[in-house]
Amino acid sequence: MGCAGSTQSQADGSVKKIRKPKPWKHTQPITKAELMKLREEFWDTAPHYGGRKEIWDALRAAAESDISLAQAIVDSAGVIVQNTDLTVCYDERGAKYELPKYVLSEPTNLEEEN
Repeated sequence: MGCAGSTQSQADGSVKKIRKPKPWKHTQPITKAELMKLREEFWDTAPHYGGRKEIWDALRAAAESDISLAQAIVDSAGVIVQNTDLTVCYDERGAKYELPKYVLSEPTNLEEEN
């Protein structure tokens, strides 16, 4: 019997609770518009690297939602969360989905637009 705060491994069927990504810094300061362009480019090209489109769509919806809704989305889509910040996930067939931090949160060096 473990303590109430301990977590179990994914192998025993437990669900990992997702959380907000840790603060991060982009390689150079970027504006909100540049960040949105990066995100659009990622989501437009991500399905071409493998995996199922419906899982990519679920991951996008989760990435753009608050934590509680994001948890419900990944749970209902059958997404297996490897990293609790959603940077690495798998579908039920074992396909790997890697999400860059810039689609999950804003960098600490986000610049104001003129």
